[in-house]
Amino acid sequence: MTSQRANGLVQMTRTVCSVASDLAENVERAVVGHARVRTASGNAWEAVCADRDRARRQEEMRRVAEKLAAARR
Repeated sequence: MTSQRANGLVQMTRTVCSVASDLAENVERAVVGHARVRTASGNAWEAVCADRDRARRQEEMRRVAEKLAAARR
């Protein structure tokens, strides 16, 4: 394959991927609404909240386990 053909194929592939990405974004906005579209910052905040909740539940379980152990003594 010549270099021009390879470059053309790469450019065509990039174009198709770009169009597909834009289409998927537009479909998501149409289906879930503009305000509910997931973003990287939204995903990061959800992860932070999930980590905090998990830590809170672990601390609560640790306190319950300590109380149970103290009650057995």
